[in-house]
Amino acid sequence: MTQFRDRAIQLYDAFTHEHRDRRALLRDMVALTGSVAAAELLIAGIAASPAAAAITDATDPTLDIVTEPYGVGPGKKLTGYFASPKGKTGLGSVIVFHENRGLTPHIQDVARRFALAGFRAVAPDFLSDQGGTPSDEDKARDMSAKADLTAITSEAVGTIGAMRARPGGNGKVAVVGFCWGGALVNRVAVAAGDALAAGVAYYGPAPDPAEAVKVSAPLLLHYAGKDARVAATGVPWVAALKAAGKDVTDYTYEGVDHAFNNDTAADRYNAAAATLAWERTLEFLHTHIDG
Repeated sequence: MTQFRDRAIQLYDAFTHEHRDRRALLRDMVALTGSVAAAELLIAGIAASPAAAAITDATDPTLDIVTEPYGVGPGKKLTGYFASPKGKTGLGSVIVFHENRGLTPHIQDVARRFALAGFRAVAPDFLSDQGGTPSDEDKARDMSAKADLTAITSEAVGTIGAMRARPGGNGKVAVVGFCWGGALVNRVAVAAGDALAAGVAYYGPAPDPAEAVKVSAPLLLHYAGKDARVAATGVPWVAALKAAGKDVTDYTYEGVDHAFNNDTAADRYNAAAATLAWERTLEFLHTHIDG
């Protein structure tokens, strides 16, 4: 049964990260399960569910929440989902980088979790240039695949500047990203220099190890033990960071899959690993961006 499940997740990951055709995914899943109905049920369990309940309340009266455009450079704006503790100032800021499905309700929920933990948070929509995140997640993945990553990295660095300038903060900004967004954390750590106070990447593919010397911010990197695709880049990236004398802490959570933190993906989510990684993330952020 474990091998069956692992093979199904491998097929889905190939679809979602290598941008393969959904019809090919369904064909492969039917070959694995024996029927279209069973294949669709399996895909639904592996994929993130837009209908899954949020952990936090989108109308929480203790939070200030607003979705609005903000500037990231001359004549350039993104849409951001902002959440912060009501009436509090002097807080560290956390920028939440979304997965390749764009600014989903789940990522908005993660931003609220950071606000409830005592940070100012913003989740940018990096598909803003293409009209914003659509409700169709397959379309969002296609848009992410076509996005200009150099431009997005620049927009992310611009978001750091926007959060440093936004009233109510303490000038310290961290970035936290998941999957596609985890890869962006690594790119921003290379590009942002001293403007970035800290970075946390969850199962994010890594840059060329030669780029490690450009990193200034301390990094916390979470990896899934069964995620061979990301490990192929993550292992040499961590080694290069350590060899360059950078402040990096990495954890591998054995026996769990890519996207283990996403509680809207029933067959991938691992509560024990997600809870431990979240506790480590909050401790790391409080160390580097409080005060």
